[in-house]
Amino acid sequence: MAPRAETPSVGGEQQQARDTVIVGWTVYAPAGSDVRTTDRVLIRGVRCEVTGQPGDWGRSPFTGTSGPVQFAADRVTG
Repeated sequence: MAPRAETPSVGGEQQQARDTVIVGWTVYAPAGSDVRTTDRVLIRGVRCEVTGQPGDWGRSPFTGTSGPVQFAADRVTG
């Protein structure tokens, strides 16, 4: 897991009539993890939504081992 920063544009859609704080992570789940765009995950005690399509790194052409499943997880408040 790695922290991910995203700053909403001033006056953009995410800031209309409210203050928005976006906390996000890039998550690398074990190979074969079943992660869907409709899922919610718990990261460090914070409930987050999976955003975007999870990506499967596939198999290494050198070792044949499966790589991680990568996805973005965000908590939006405000």
